[in-house]
Amino acid sequence: MIAEVARLSRRSVVGAVAVGAVAGCAGGGGGDGSGGGPAGAVARPGAAEQAGAVRDSMALLRAYDATLAAHPALAGRLAPLRAEVARHVRAFGGQAPASSPGRTAHPVPAGPAAALAALAAMERTLADRRAVALLAVPGELARLMASVAAAGAGHVVLLNTGAKKA
Repeated sequence: MIAEVARLSRRSVVGAVAVGAVAGCAGGGGGDGSGGGPAGAVARPGAAEQAGAVRDSMALLRAYDATLAAHPALAGRLAPLRAEVARHVRAFGGQAPASSPGRTAHPVPAGPAAALAALAAMERTLADRRAVALLAVPGELARLMASVAAAGAGHVVLLNTGAKKA
């Protein structure tokens, strides 16, 4: 199972990086005002996708917080990944709390292995969604999304490895 996850993650990472490079080369943001309309009347390209990326990362952050609250023994494994997800929120322009102690509304499986697997599934889904979304955003945001998707794919491998040990 781990080898399969690693293979899929590697493929997702390579695809995301390749698409990010192409998106970066394809341009976007030439600054010549050829967007067709007054600057104030047209939304910034990628603004909706960036706002969605903040919402998605915040939801993932809440899932990490809920898992940490439900399974404090996993803190050593999850704290570094949670910190990275918080950095992703900030990189996309959001405000990530240092930590969210207490209860959250996110449901957490009862067993530690199942909780890690649930986080891995969320990370995988989000990384895959970002790899697709970066096709439609301007260069700099595409590169950021590719990088964050690659980090998420790495988290999947780490969480699945942790689930086997839990």
